[in-house]
Amino acid sequence: MTALPTFADVQAAARRLDGVTIRTPLLENERVNRRLGGRLFLKAECLQRTGSFKLRGAYNFLASMTEADRARGVVGWSSGNHAQGLAEAARLLGVKATIVMPADAPALKVANTRASGAEIVLYDRVKDSREEIGQEIAARTGATIVPPYDHPWILTGQGTAGLEIAEQAATRGVTLDAVAAPCSGGGLATGVALGVKGISPTTTVHAGEPAGFDDLARSLASGSKQKNDRLSGSICDALLAPTPGDVTFPLAQKVLGPGLVVTDEEVLDAMEVAFREFKLVVEPGGAVALAAALTGKLPVKGRAVAVICSGGNVDHATFKRAIDRAAA
Repeated sequence: MTALPTFADVQAAARRLDGVTIRTPLLENERVNRRLGGRLFLKAECLQRTGSFKLRGAYNFLASMTEADRARGVVGWSSGNHAQGLAEAARLLGVKATIVMPADAPALKVANTRASGAEIVLYDRVKDSREEIGQEIAARTGATIVPPYDHPWILTGQGTAGLEIAEQAATRGVTLDAVAAPCSGGGLATGVALGVKGISPTTTVHAGEPAGFDDLARSLASGSKQKNDRLSGSICDALLAPTPGDVTFPLAQKVLGPGLVVTDEEVLDAMEVAFREFKLVVEPGGAVALAAALTGKLPVKGRAVAVICSGGNVDHATFKRAIDRAAA
């Protein structure tokens, strides 16, 4: 790739997604604003089709393919949101999809992915490599691999959420000082930055990550890609990519401000606030940007700030653990 994706690419993605994805609401709560001393807006991507933002990038990818490539099908690997988003995008476009999922993935996520018509290939995450399995399927069938984040079509599709944020703020007469998005490999955060800055160039955009898995924050600070020491151990299971992407990191260096890092406890508190004040069900990984705003790591006082609640696919036990904190 010789050029990084641009705002025009996000605009093109928005045209492809028109009538397909939901224009999710940008919510505000007066009590929360009084507490923080500013204006905080929540982009409720947990209300998106399939329960997360992932449909945006997956559909944009498939819609950008040639008809001949679509006829050969697609293959992806994921334990959750990307699997469901890709399966639904394939269903909508009449494309055969094969999703490689761990055998111990939550039964609900496997069922939801299968319900969209995808073929599921289960693997042992201890013994097997999902990438090798997916690559073998692609080589044998001619299917196209659809990565979860590290591709221009993916990140510009995700960036339509940022485009919507800037447009929705503008209709209220608000110029946002900052926007924050959860970050795993960086597809959402970088895409959102393109979308936001194309309309509001002065707005800073930040990526939120769980403590101990802040590879992008450390990479931005050091100027070179850093890796996480661990691949598991946070409640934010959707945000545990080992290192920033080859496509997303160079873009992140151009469009993102310093990273934001929050603890699992702060994430649980944010989930509780999202439910109590905004009536939203948010999964842990989807709540990291909100947690940064509520803790002051992303300052809200005297400012207008928007955060993306990127997904709502949370199991009952984890969600109960979060909302029970209100009584503690």
